[in-house]
Parts: sequence; structure tokens; C-alpha cells
Amino acid sequence: MIAAGRAGERGLRTLLLEKNKQLGNKIIITGNGRCNILNAIEDEHMLLEKYGNSKQFLYSLFAQFGEKDSFNFFDSHGLPLVIEKYNRVFPKSQSAADVVQFLADYMHRGNVEVRTQCVVSGIQIKDNNIESILCGEEVLTATEYIFATGGVSHPETGSTGDGYKWLKQLAHTVISPTPSLVPLAVKEHWAKELSGVSLEDMKITFFVDGEKEFKLNGKLLFTHFGISGPIILNSASKVSKLLPTGIVTAEIDMFPKTDSGDLERQIISIFDVNKNKTLKNIITDLVPTGMSKGVLILLSRHMDMGTKVHSVTKDNRKKIVNLFKALPVTITGLMGLDRAIVADGGLPLTEVDMKTMRSKKVSNLFVTGDLLNINRPSGGFSLQLCWSTGYVAGSSAGKKD
Repeated sequence: MIAAGRAGERGLRTLLLEKNKQLGNKIIITGNGRCNILNAIEDEHMLLEKYGNSKQFLYSLFAQFGEKDSFNFFDSHGLPLVIEKYNRVFPKSQSAADVVQFLADYMHRGNVEVRTQCVVSGIQIKDNNIESILCGEEVLTATEYIFATGGVSHPETGSTGDGYKWLKQLAHTVISPTPSLVPLAVKEHWAKELSGVSLEDMKITFFVDGEKEFKLNGKLLFTHFGISGPIILNSASKVSKLLPTGIVTAEIDMFPKTDSGDLERQIISIFDVNKNKTLKNIITDLVPTGMSKGVLILLSRHMDMGTKVHSVTKDNRKKIVNLFKALPVTITGLMGLDRAIVADGGLPLTEVDMKTMRSKKVSNLFVTGDLLNINRPSGGFSLQLCWSTGYVAGSSAGKKD
């Protein structure tokens, strides 16, 4: 949409083909329906560090349309934005649908023709260029073409890998996609019992065969299959490399900003005002909202939850503290592409002119967004790539070298 809108804004006759009944299906589900539209790290070097080994290819791209340009594009043209925790940027309206409408309006102003329910069924090639494409039985021709199909994550939105298939047909290399930003499946029943519960500020530490590997702080979400949330999505790539090497476990610290001594004193204070209640009945006073059910399951393995608070031994109090600082889970695997926010893989950046997004193999083709092999964390960095690559492709189409 941003590529088409930019091309139309420049006066080019532009046609956008959408296989779904409506535009923006993937945008609608981002950020739990709020759309984490970008990340407000203003320092370009710090921002590009988030893209790992791809950063060296992205400087010229972001110089043309980077974070500040994207923020201004939306915020100053009718879609006010707000910056939230971890520099995540959302529409002030908190509505992903407003982002779709903003881009639809942008295309409309540029007289872009939009055809929905147009499934591209084939590409015709001549002299290493795209000659035409087929939409059903209709043959459509253009001077230049932009591929903006997305990758393979959330295929229910229409991202079913079509672009990869076309790129292979055009003799491009395509690195096979694997889930990268994806939830983790866990063994423990207690964690699944907490489906829908989130911890805003916590720490998770990963181990292989009991040896510490790495840790992260942030927001975690429990699901019916395991754990998700930004901190888990950003751990998945590392965890995928650990899984073949041994048994991967993790410990969740619900109170990362409180050391064990201070936490025990806080627990003693709560015990003091609830001396005659049972331990089971004061768990909700001890743990973050929603966590009591899972904590009860774990604690009941080590002590009688019907014990009156005044009778809880010092040893059991220590066990409570240790559990709160290290809830144990066993990682059984990564969820699939259907639950992935982002999948690795796609077109190597060496096969694209990153100053224009023009293919180096097919002179009338531009490639954008998730079709490119660029690793990145969650937090608005994927959509930033969409805005940057799409805008630059729309700015470059129709120009002669």
C-alpha cells in the first residue's frame, strides 16, 4: 500500500492487486489489533543494530526513508502517533484499522487503482524481464512491477509464500523461511493453565542441560500452548539453536527488580497481617495479577497450602521466595509458521539494489518487506522495513538509470 501510494503520488499510473477481499489483513492483527507501527529509536546506528548482519545493507535505504521520516509520514498527515514502553509506537487511536484506512486514503489521493480478490496465477517472462502477469485468466502488463506480498508468517492473512515462488521463477535465490519471531511451546501444565495472563516486567533465563545460556527482561504472555509476548518472540531465534544441543529449560523471575532478601521481607509483612488465613487464601496478595492459579499448582508440590500463615516454616518461606524468583518451564519447541510474527528467509540482500529496491537480476522488478532476508526483533522493526522498502520502491519505480 505504501509502495503503490508513493508511486501514485508521483503521478505514475499504478495498479495494486490484493488477493483478499479487503486490504491490510496482516496490519489488522499486529500489536493485538493496535498496530505497533514502528520503533522510535531515533539514533540511526542504534536502530540499524536491531537488524543484525543486515545493517550494512540498510544505511542508504534508511537515509532515504528511515524512522523519523516514517513517524512524520503518519503523524503529520492525519494519523497521530504515541510512543509507549520500549520505544514502541502506536496510533493514538490504538486502532490498527486506522492505519489501513490511512494507507487506503494515501493511495486514493494518488489515484491508485485497487483490485481486491485478484489472485496472481502466473508470471510471464521475456528476456529476463517480467512481460506480464495473470490474474485469473486476465493478462495484465506494466512497465515495472513491485512484489510486496509478505512472507509466510500468518498465512491466514494471505501471506502464503507466493512472492518466494515468483522470485524462484525469476532465477532469484530464496533462502527457505523458518519461524524467527514465534512463541515457544512448553511441557508444563501449570503454564498452560495461565493462558491469557501477562507479566509486564519480568526476567526469563534459559538453560541447556542446567547450564545458563542467556537471559532477557520484558513482557511475557502465557498461552494455551506455552509462552509468548515480546520477550519470548525475541528469544525464539536463540532458543531454536539451543534445542538440538540438549534439554532447554527456563526460569521466570516474577520480581526481577527485587532481590531475594527484600522479597522475603515483603512476604513476611503480608504474612504478619494475615496470620490466621491459610496460605492458599493469600496467594493473590503475594503474586502478580492472574498468577495465583499457576503458583498454587507449583507450591502444592512442596507444601500443604491449607497451612495457616502463622505456621509456615522458615524453610517453606524460602521455597516460596525461590519459586517466585524462578518459575520453571521446559521448552519443547517453537510454534509453527502459522503462529510466527516473522519468518526468517527470503531474498538475499546481495541480489537487490538497496538504494532503490530494484532487483539486480530482473531490471523491471522491485522487492520489498518480508520477502527480503532480514532478521529483526519484535517491537515495530518489521513494519519499519515495510515502510522504508515500500516507500523507496514507490519512489524508484518509473525512473530510468
